[in-house]
Amino acid sequence: MMHLAAFMFTPGSHSAGWRHPEAVPECDMDFRQYAHIAQVAESGKLDAIFFQDTVAVNGSASLDGAGPYRPRQGRTAYLEPTTLLSALAVITQRIGLIATATTTYNEPYNLARRFASIDHISNGRAGWNLVTSQIEDEAGNFGADHHMAHAERYERAEEFFDVMAALWDSFGDGALIRDKDSGVYVDTAKVHLQNHKGKHFAVRGPLNIARCPQGRPIITQAGSSGPGMDLAARTADLVFTAQSDLAEAQAFYADLKARAAKHGRNPDHIKIMPGLMTIIGATEEEAEARYRELQGLLADENSMRLLARLCGDLDIFAFPPDAPLPPLPLSNAAQARQRHLVEKAKRENLSIIQVARYLATSLGHHLLVGTPARIADTMEAWVKGGACDGFTLLSPYYPAPLERFVGQVVPELQRRGLFRTEYAGTTLRDHLGLPVPPNRYEM
Repeated sequence: MMHLAAFMFTPGSHSAGWRHPEAVPECDMDFRQYAHIAQVAESGKLDAIFFQDTVAVNGSASLDGAGPYRPRQGRTAYLEPTTLLSALAVITQRIGLIATATTTYNEPYNLARRFASIDHISNGRAGWNLVTSQIEDEAGNFGADHHMAHAERYERAEEFFDVMAALWDSFGDGALIRDKDSGVYVDTAKVHLQNHKGKHFAVRGPLNIARCPQGRPIITQAGSSGPGMDLAARTADLVFTAQSDLAEAQAFYADLKARAAKHGRNPDHIKIMPGLMTIIGATEEEAEARYRELQGLLADENSMRLLARLCGDLDIFAFPPDAPLPPLPLSNAAQARQRHLVEKAKRENLSIIQVARYLATSLGHHLLVGTPARIADTMEAWVKGGACDGFTLLSPYYPAPLERFVGQVVPELQRRGLFRTEYAGTTLRDHLGLPVPPNRYEM
């Protein structure tokens, strides 16, 4: 069975999608809209909804007087996702709930406590998307002018995860006795200190929350650079990546599964789910018309700003937009996404403006335009061809495209025996087919 998650990037993953006549751009701040979207995804039996997060307003550095503020896209204000997951947990029953939180601008104890709480509130449906931060605007909100170097961010992330995982094992099973007659509330022999002292963190512990229903929340990782893949291979249960070419996806899949095996892990216990945006029509002509309508809303100026963020120190605006994409200096932001764009431009002979439009359309992820059957054909070919275990579904805007996918593509996948018709379990681990990890202090 393939796995499916809905990627939540309000008001839409297409940079101009919020302008579409069908779009509800207020979904960025309206909880009722988030609730509807989550319930639509759950009605389609999707594994999870997956919230992106950035702890800054993109492009906000220009507010310091260096120039007029021009946001790169509609995504400027939106609800904080871990808070949102707690609310969505009580109006959904089965769907997994994944939120992004950066290891660069957080502390392990606080995040361990937050995600453990969500896992308890949701009865075992929480997931943490571990990121190291891309947008340089974030640094200015935490006392820095720029991110720490890419390699150092990943070094910090490795230690951050180790501390989090140990904290989640603070309480053994049955540690909370709560016996009124004896007056014994907790079995102290089953409460474990961490006493962690490393390069980046010193954390005594224990976490003041009992062990999660899932043992620990699901770990999601989105980095596809060399350090990102190594981190994912060691820590991740689910990997969100960006490939738009079958051979590229197959190579990434084989590489990451092999890295997981080298870490002593079962390769089947890491699920690779690349991003996928679909534009659906009852006919090919209707789907193409919808695509053209969306592309007609794009502003090349905004598309170029999105690309500029991934160009390192190179001023991409100094080149003619119809020129080929020049060699790019290594970015301190999203190195894997930069490499993906460079390779796609070379493979498809794309100009600078074509690369920018591609990025603005689907955030650099795979785009499929067509009928439900045609979209299902490609999804089936990728899963059966060893390119992925499923997909993370991007929506150009909300809620109609996700409603179409759930109403039209999901039944086609179910008809082919590729996707569940009912949830078999109650936790996100159940949906992904992953075992509960043992408590390290009680093995």
